[in-house]
Amino acid sequence: MNKSNASAPRRSARYWFPAKTYGWGWGPPCTWEGWLVLLAYCALLLTAGFLLIRQQNVPGFLVSVLGLNGVLIAICFWKGEPPKWRWGGK
Repeated sequence: MNKSNASAPRRSARYWFPAKTYGWGWGPPCTWEGWLVLLAYCALLLTAGFLLIRQQNVPGFLVSVLGLNGVLIAICFWKGEPPKWRWGGK
């Protein structure tokens, strides 16, 4: 007999980045995946800083910082709680 999983409860979305309590945006990560993303972001940012500033390549450093920030924000939109203005209460 082939059983269907139609009666199984659906797992709710698990956010990597929770919304901030006050203001707009995301707070610190709440899962190991979020912490891994944040750690990779910091490591890549430091690497870009050491490599490109040492070579006095300021435009390259600025482009890499903007690119890394864009990727982090995109991941936060994708795997984070939907952002909106929050005032502390529900």
